[in-house]
Amino acid sequence: MKQAPHVARKRFGQHFLTDQDIIETIVREIAPKPEQIMVEIGPGLGALTQPLVERLGRLAVIELDRDLAARLRSHTQLDVTEADVLKVDFAQLRGALMSARTQAGGTDPALRLRVVGNLPYNISTPILFHLLDYVDVIEDQHFMLQKEVVDRMVARPATSDYSRLSVMLQWRYTMENILAVPPLSFDPPPRVDSAVVRMLPLAHPPAVDVRRLSELVRVAFSQRRKLLRHTLGKWLEEKQSSTNFDVQRRAEEVPVQEYVELALSMG
Repeated sequence: MKQAPHVARKRFGQHFLTDQDIIETIVREIAPKPEQIMVEIGPGLGALTQPLVERLGRLAVIELDRDLAARLRSHTQLDVTEADVLKVDFAQLRGALMSARTQAGGTDPALRLRVVGNLPYNISTPILFHLLDYVDVIEDQHFMLQKEVVDRMVARPATSDYSRLSVMLQWRYTMENILAVPPLSFDPPPRVDSAVVRMLPLAHPPAVDVRRLSELVRVAFSQRRKLLRHTLGKWLEEKQSSTNFDVQRRAEEVPVQEYVELALSMG
């Protein structure tokens, strides 16, 4: 029986990629190889799913929409997890996928997850922060996001796009904006431009207390137009932290490494 067309749901932030040239370019940039363990977040109607699985042989997908998940389960080469991605434990997921591969004929125990997806605009930032908790089991990430989010992710210090998001991702990843995607590449077209970002976890990141780094960066950017002595300076005084950190600057003027070094200096 033929399935009825799926109507995009606003509450899930659904915009389905339809531009074949863009799809081919994204898949070429991801460069999937047989036997790799890849997870696609929000596969939707399968625009990226099918070309990926053709190259991989098998693909894991995470889909929240019940109707779409049911459609995906009819594909014999997909491992479907019907869930909110923010509640998915990617370490457990990797373990389950590795176990299944081993039973089917063996796989490299050192393999890490490759994660891809067209992330919903309304929860893209929470997803990026959620994945930070599992970066040790991830080889790389390729995401389509709202262009302004990608601009913030890759922004350099002393620019208007440099933000808390820039710092909290750049301390752990090397990132690159690899492709611009116009609204007409989607159905329905979003009201914003999109872009594809490549995220490669750093091989030897600093052993920083992530909670402390997150808190001090949040405080620093809480009033980004003011000098840091009004925000971070007061916070450091409350913490009784003796440091040579220069608070006569604005948050956007401080390089990522200096924020990391400040967090490290606090023990």
